[in-house]
Amino acid sequence: MNGIAFLLPVALGLGLLGLAAFFWAVRSGQFEDLDGAALRVLIEDEDDR
Repeated sequence: MNGIAFLLPVALGLGLLGLAAFFWAVRSGQFEDLDGAALRVLIEDEDDR
């Protein structure tokens, strides 16, 4: 019982911290251009040759 009383608030706190980090990332525009990074891999630079 003593372990549950300690681990339950810790687990809830970490879950809320992760949720807050996700909402911060959405609000700051981290998920705006999902295709841009994937297509940037296919572009060849002329300077690299």
